[in-house]
Amino acid sequence: MDEFEFDQHLGIKTVGLHEVRNQMVHYNRYEATPYVALDALFEEYKFEKTDVVVDFGCGKGRFPFYVNHHFKASVTGVEMSGQLYLDALQNQSSYMEKRKNMKGFIRFENGLAEEYIIEETDNRFYFFNPFSIQIFMNVIDRILQSVEQKTRQVDIMLYYPTSDYIQYLENNTAFELLNEVQVPGLYANNENERFVIYRYEP
Repeated sequence: MDEFEFDQHLGIKTVGLHEVRNQMVHYNRYEATPYVALDALFEEYKFEKTDVVVDFGCGKGRFPFYVNHHFKASVTGVEMSGQLYLDALQNQSSYMEKRKNMKGFIRFENGLAEEYIIEETDNRFYFFNPFSIQIFMNVIDRILQSVEQKTRQVDIMLYYPTSDYIQYLENNTAFELLNEVQVPGLYANNENERFVIYRYEP
């Protein structure tokens, strides 16, 4: 299936780019993770139904819907753009119409990633290069503070990872590289077409 067909299968609309109006220097434009990349990631990495996933910079919600559909895991999408947040809510409505007995939850929050309150059940975190290293550092620090309060295993998933993100995790945190997943057909031409997954193990 192509991007449009997969959207139709899930009952959502997430294709296309979205520039943030009055774009702030620390935030990047919206672009959904390609379905071909998600397929590659989840060939090698699985969620449990008990996992609670947070997608920072979730846009219109493609990643949350994909994860819930395939793994029945619960997902929170955090999005700063008011318009994208409304698009995600509209997608949620049409997604749930097709799933009367949906497992897990999907919820969206309209706000800044660095202000999101990490729940003690949140244990998987996804980033598709949504913002600057300064904000990323702030978010990771909040995750680690949460882990100090409620000890648990935590994974960080980065798609199209920047060297700044990787260096910070490896040099300044207790996260350790768990896996790297290269996207077939794309990685050969662009080495950024990959996922890197880091794990904090208490």
